[in-house]
Order: sequence, then C-alpha cells, then structure tokens
Amino acid sequence: MKSTKHLLDRELQVMAEAPIISKITDENLAVVRQTLHDLRPSLANAESYDVKRAEVFVSLDGGPDVRCLLYTPNHKEDSLKSGYVHIHGGGYIIGSPEGSDLQNLLLASELGVVIISVDYRLAPEWPIPAPLDDCYTALGWLHENSETLGIDRERIGIGGESAGGGLAAALAIKARDEGIYKVCWQSLTYPMLDDRTGTDEFPGDPLVGEFVWTREFNQYAWNCYLADADRVAPQVPGRLEDFNGLPPTWMFTASLDLFRDENIDYAQNLMSAGVSCELVVYPGACHAFQRIENSELAKRYQDDFKASLKRGLSSK
Repeated sequence: MKSTKHLLDRELQVMAEAPIISKITDENLAVVRQTLHDLRPSLANAESYDVKRAEVFVSLDGGPDVRCLLYTPNHKEDSLKSGYVHIHGGGYIIGSPEGSDLQNLLLASELGVVIISVDYRLAPEWPIPAPLDDCYTALGWLHENSETLGIDRERIGIGGESAGGGLAAALAIKARDEGIYKVCWQSLTYPMLDDRTGTDEFPGDPLVGEFVWTREFNQYAWNCYLADADRVAPQVPGRLEDFNGLPPTWMFTASLDLFRDENIDYAQNLMSAGVSCELVVYPGACHAFQRIENSELAKRYQDDFKASLKRGLSSK
C-alpha cells in the first residue's frame, strides 16, 4: 500500500514520523501499557483549575467496585450542575483515566460540569461484558448520587474517544434498553464501533488507517475485547439494528482515521432513525490527532468539543 503521508496535515506530520507504538501483541502488551502510562500529562498546575479531583470507588446493586476519577467544580452555582461520564480510549486494552486528566480538569472548570472518568477493566484480562458493566456502574452511581453532587439527573451525558467512544455508544444502547438511567446526550470522538473494520471481508478505503491505529491493531484489540462473546450490539455498536430512542449525538472523526467510514455509517443510521446527530470530519487528520495540541486541527476540535458539550448538557 502506498503511503498516505502526503494527505496528512503538515502540522500532524510528526505522527507519521515517530509512531509511539509499532506493534501490539500478547508478548508486548504490558510494555505498551507502561509506555503510554509514562506519557500521561503532568498535574503540576492542577490547582489552577479550581476543581476538586478525587479518586473514588463506586458500585451499583452489590456489584464490584469500579475505580473512577471524580472532577467537581469548586465554584458554587445557583442552579444544579450537569454531569458527564467520560470513558478513556485505548482499544479496550490500554489506557486509564489519568491520560485525560488535563482535559477533564479544564472542562469541569470552564463549563461547571461534574465529570466522572471510568477506570474500566481492560481486555484481554477482562473481556466484554466487564468493561461495559463498569461504565454502566459509573452512570448509575452518578444518577443515584445526583442530589449529593448537586447534579440535575436530566442533564447527564456520556462520551469518550476511540474505544471510549465505542463504550459510550454501547452504554447509550444499554441505558436505552434497560430504561433506568437517562442519558441526555452522547459525544463520540472517532469511536471504535465495528469489529469488522479492517478485516479481509471489510478492508475499507486504503487511504485510511496508516497512522496510529492500524488494521492489525484493530483486529487484535477486538479479538481481545470480544473473546468468545457474540458479535452483536451493544458490545459491537456498529452491528446495532435498532437506533430508535438513542440520545442526541455529536460525533467527531478524521479523514485518515481507520474508523472514518464506520463513524459516518453510524451517524447516518442515527439520523435515519430520527436521532439528532451532528458529525464533523477533520480533513488531513488521523487517529488521535488532537494529541498535537498546538495544531490548528486540534484547536478546532477542542473548540467544537467544548461547544457540543455545553449545548448537549444544557438540554433535557
């Protein structure tokens, strides 16, 4: 396959020149996890955000404790706050909420939203349903403790990036089907939705998936995550047949991202079911492009994401 580097935005060229991960296997997964853990952002200036950051362990209906990070704005408001369940990315096999610390501190501070970021169990040690169950526990806990936290239960949204976006989509489906905890809005940033993407049967556009997250990574991660489970929704949102009743959705993807087409398909299915959905495709961007924080595309994404969060959590 010919390189697509020439299609990558000039400010993102570094993502093609120095990939953090060159392969993921059973043998090196622990090393990959540690490498990414070591790259987590520094919290040296955390106090400047005027947000209380706390490690909490939450449970629901006698289930297992789920470790989360809770971000609560210190400034008081006359009205109830909105709530947001954040789910980190990492292909269902890598990552932790600490990787999104600065983003969540900033959002809690600027928008006055209470955020719970889920340290869900990772595959392959914990395949489905464990990761989704952990996210559902966090959503339920936020609802059940809304009065104590000063949250309007009608304004609780969910979202995440990559696998976190996939889990958020799965969580929205599960919440709809269970009918107990309302989700007012979901934000999906290049979500990992469909296990078929990049397979021999569904190879997709050859112009996508060269950088950061490849077809090989994708198949390895999905096999870890699903193990012997049925390949159906909600664990595979891309296989969902009934999109009715899902919450309003904002979706962000990239023109060179492996997930581009499955993201567009998912957005089309939502709209065909009458679900409000706004989709943004960033040209010349690849998976995880917003990590190049000073690039114009990353700045555009951050502005778009904050605007969508503000709009989504202001409606009931």
